[in-house]
Amino acid sequence: MQTKPFRIGTRGSPLAMAQTHETRDRLAAAHGLPPEMFEIVILSTKGDRITDRSLAEIGGKGLFTEELEQQLLSGDLDFAVHSSKDMPTKLPEGLFLSAFLPREDIRDAFVGRSAKRLVDLPQGATVGSSSLRRQALIRRLRPDIDVITYRGQVETRLRKLAEGQVDGTLLAYAGLKRLGMEHVPTELLDPEEFPPAPAQGAICVEARIGDDRINTLLAAIDDPRTHEAVSCERGFLATLDGSCRTPIAGYAQSDGTHIRFAGMILTPDGATSHQIEIDGRAADAERLGQEAGERIRTKAGPGFFSSWS
Repeated sequence: MQTKPFRIGTRGSPLAMAQTHETRDRLAAAHGLPPEMFEIVILSTKGDRITDRSLAEIGGKGLFTEELEQQLLSGDLDFAVHSSKDMPTKLPEGLFLSAFLPREDIRDAFVGRSAKRLVDLPQGATVGSSSLRRQALIRRLRPDIDVITYRGQVETRLRKLAEGQVDGTLLAYAGLKRLGMEHVPTELLDPEEFPPAPAQGAICVEARIGDDRINTLLAAIDDPRTHEAVSCERGFLATLDGSCRTPIAGYAQSDGTHIRFAGMILTPDGATSHQIEIDGRAADAERLGQEAGERIRTKAGPGFFSSWS
């Protein structure tokens, strides 16, 4: 019987804390345990500390997970809670994504200062975003817009917007909802026209391979449909060497038996894009994502990827 609290690792941002509290509360409810049986351990990551440069410049997604993963591997943490879209496709040896919570809304939210809709921004307006996918999709829709790199926590980005540093910005609607800020967006973007990042809206829990005690605990909160969908999307990413240096979008939907995936790759300027759709058995989710990645790579041809280097 567990006598000391389980140690949950997380970043310290308000959104990371909201995600960790949701995970803790689901675990407590599933196992009939008091919240005090879960100790939240806050760690600062390099990605949190360096906010004046793009992730591509300073090393990519792993900068949000490295410190947490070191403590997972050492046994100082029992598991860690992450935004799934922040996770590199290749994890440190000995770790895996053990559970996924039910997925939130996958759409991107536009928050405008000078116009409520992205397409209605004035000629030459400035939009801030740290995501190469969002930057490329904005340029695809509005080549005249000046898109600048714009990092920081949700509250920081909204403050910069209010101060007039940009005319608009984009955020994941899921994150805003988890922060109780559903009222903030001036427009929710259509995922058909503005497809989300792979794994957007999904919270994941990272744990040690072979730690049966912890992974049995986590299995109680794993949402199979989200797990299948995100596995498909991460398979697509991994095949295309998805990182913060590559504009890639993708979204899978699973009904538990059948899965459907739609993916897109773009050049950073948004001028050229390729799309792919694939469907099959939910049990083959990761393989289907990989197959979609291989097909779209062939469709685009080797010259397309020179802009990604």
